Amino acid sequence: MDQAELFFPQPIPTAQLDVAPQEACDDDTPFRFEEVEPEPRVAYLVRLADYPHPAPDAVKVAEQRFRRELDRQLGSDVVPALHAFQNASESGESDLTKDEVILANRWIKAFDAARTAGFRDLGDTDEAYFAVRAV
Repeated sequence: MDQAELFFPQPIPTAQLDVAPQEACDDDTPFRFEEVEPEPRVAYLVRLADYPHPAPDAVKVAEQRFRRELDRQLGSDVVPALHAFQNASESGESDLTKDEVILANRWIKAFDAARTAGFRDLGDTDEAYFAVRAV
């Protein structure tokens, strides 16, 4: 390769491709976003508090594991169950409806399972806890 080829490269000839026009399909109707109902999202935050070791990746994975298990246990009832549990802890059982008592009991079981999943692989976690807050 000499200087002329280096600084003034010759264009590479390209082969002309014959592309056949695409026929319109009657079965392919356009997608309309107006017809789609939005999926309800669970609006809550999970935070691992007082974890003694400064490992942000481990904390993030633990929070994700906790949230995934909580979602698996409660589904879309996470926020209502959280509110029912908070109401139950602030008042007596006689002040709650039967549905609220059931949701509060589901919250206790789900939170325990999620805490076990979240603390897996973390090591020393005597002082750490998961805080869940509705947004």
